[in-house]
Amino acid sequence: MLAEGILKGEIRAAARLMRDIDDEVPSAREELKKLFPHTGRAHIVGVTGSPGTGKSTLVDHLIQAMREKGLTVGVVAVDPTSPFSGGAILGDRIRMQRHSTDPGVFIRSLATRGYLGGLSRSTHDIVDVMDAMGKDVILVETVGVGQDEVEVIRLAHTNIVVLIPGMGDDIQAIKAGILEVGDIFVVNKADREGADKTVRELEIMLEMGHGSEDGWKPPVLKTIAVHHQGIPELLRQIELHRDYLKEHIWEDRQRRRIQEKFLETVRDLLFEEASRRLQKERKWNALMEAVGRREIDPYSAAEQVLAEMLRPEVS
Repeated sequence: MLAEGILKGEIRAAARLMRDIDDEVPSAREELKKLFPHTGRAHIVGVTGSPGTGKSTLVDHLIQAMREKGLTVGVVAVDPTSPFSGGAILGDRIRMQRHSTDPGVFIRSLATRGYLGGLSRSTHDIVDVMDAMGKDVILVETVGVGQDEVEVIRLAHTNIVVLIPGMGDDIQAIKAGILEVGDIFVVNKADREGADKTVRELEIMLEMGHGSEDGWKPPVLKTIAVHHQGIPELLRQIELHRDYLKEHIWEDRQRRRIQEKFLETVRDLLFEEASRRLQKERKWNALMEAVGRREIDPYSAAEQVLAEMLRPEVS
């Protein structure tokens, strides 16, 4: 029912399914199965970088630039989890509020809920819903945790890494492996002292072979997002990278994303089934307690879980 509504352009149906996905409602998976044949058309753009680099402002102005070109836009803003409610701290959605009444823009904030990698566990599925909705571009802004954010490369076609002068982000980027992640590098807040130095150092690092392995040479751009400066050139580079992918490796990136989603789903289903079986036989809590008391090592405990999975279920 929800999938049919989404394919007809019903915003409420999309919002309801996204909520069900985030809450891990079992019926959501059946709806996603129906939507899958209608995915694979959107250009997915990841925006990552350390906290305070201005990612949300950059995304806000990218939305504006894309809408001016007539593109429809989906936005997934992954926020830190509230320690009280477990939900997202909706800072990103508040900053993008000016687009909330635009029917060509759909913004969804997600809580990480302890999920590592800078994304939320449900991010991939939410992106698929927006893809099925017919969005031309889907912007995925990671939570901004620094070194854990490289998982975005498994989701996005084009990855933007945002840095600012004066924070040592160039060195941090090497430590985090972010230079290998980035397709486009943005030195935001470029009116600050040291912006040109940061650009030069990034360009040198990329020339030394730390850049993309697919033949694309990542550009390094300067922006002052709060004043919309450099945004048109950034959008131009996003389009150039999309065209490059279409010509060379689009199918490979699409295939990789689907394969990653398959492996993630298998892991989730195996965990759910193992947990269900062990809880049914009142073994799960006992095993967890035994590991916590160091009565059994976690490796042997995991092997017991696997053995339980392979044993025929007792009705």
